[in-house]
Amino acid sequence: MADTAAEDVLLELLNTTPVVRGSVSDALGTPAEGRAWVRGRGGAGSDEEVAFLVAARDALQNVVRGRREAECLSEFLEGVSKVPAFEGGRLEWALRVPEAHRLAVELLLTWAHVEETRPGRLKPCGNPDCRRFLLDRSKPNSARWCSMAECGNRMKARRHYERVKGAQA
Repeated sequence: MADTAAEDVLLELLNTTPVVRGSVSDALGTPAEGRAWVRGRGGAGSDEEVAFLVAARDALQNVVRGRREAECLSEFLEGVSKVPAFEGGRLEWALRVPEAHRLAVELLLTWAHVEETRPGRLKPCGNPDCRRFLLDRSKPNSARWCSMAECGNRMKARRHYERVKGAQA
């Protein structure tokens, strides 16, 4: 996966548990949904692969929200290694990981790369009622909402209502 494409898939994974009509939804919640999601992102879609990905997603969501330390992700990287190999006259690093863990591990490595190269850019939405995440690619790192059209407008309308209500009191 290219960097931006991998980042987009990472964000998609983190955003698989949005609030829909007031309750949490899970796009990987049923075996069929999980298999379809994984297959759509290059995985095989085995039950083991989906279960491992869901566990990694849940841990990563907690890390990004600041509820757990990044060290909790270590369990998903056990037995993973990169080995050098020459391909087409170039040195390439091949990831060695059980196939059922590959997608989750690649996304965890993508998260680590984002944290290393652009710390603070991957964050939860600023709307406390939202469970989605955003990757702020703006120059000033000032994005606060997963979607300006949804959460941004809601939060601005809420603040406006509170100001007007406070002024009337």
